[in-house]
Amino acid sequence: MIRVLIADDQDMVRIGFRMILDAQDDIEVVADVADGVSAVAKARELRPDVCLLDIRMPGIDGLEVTKQLAGPDVTDPLKVVVVTTFDLDEYVHTALRNGASGFLLKDAGPALLIEAVRAAARGDALVSPQITVRLLKHFDGGVVKRDVSPPSEPLTARELDVVKAAAKGLTNTEIGAELFLSLSTVKTHLASVQGKIGARNRVEIAAWAWRSGVVD
Repeated sequence: MIRVLIADDQDMVRIGFRMILDAQDDIEVVADVADGVSAVAKARELRPDVCLLDIRMPGIDGLEVTKQLAGPDVTDPLKVVVVTTFDLDEYVHTALRNGASGFLLKDAGPALLIEAVRAAARGDALVSPQITVRLLKHFDGGVVKRDVSPPSEPLTARELDVVKAAAKGLTNTEIGAELFLSLSTVKTHLASVQGKIGARNRVEIAAWAWRSGVVD
């Protein structure tokens, strides 16, 4: 059972998300709160598998909550999916930099919401398709492309194939189908790449790929 915390200052949004998620056999909403301070407190108390966070909330905004729960300085980070009506590039970059495992727009629909929760719970990351396209174009356009630290050891040819596929937004299953690899092999390659480049999730792998010129 995937345990979920919802944080959003709009009652109807929390009710709607709870109804959608609680209707799934493998998902249980353990708490819903209306502000950032409560989100941090409840998340640390309950240790849910996934936290769904709005960006604009009273007290502490969702980006800061993400940083406190999943940021690079957190010893035992939680999985966070940011769900918002605002898809400003600065929000997306900040959320992912602060450790978010996904970024969705509220109008993405129930199916994508459910898949984002499941993806975060299993260690994957899901970003709304329209955001992904813009995000990758942003990297590819040279706006944030810059020198990046080289891997601790060279990536193998197969690892590079997997990285390129992940950077184009393919899921593990899609990567396996495209490269004729088993799901477990794809996961093994991604885990190896994460260790070599110091990434925490597949979004950071994709960002590294675009920034370093592996994908162009």
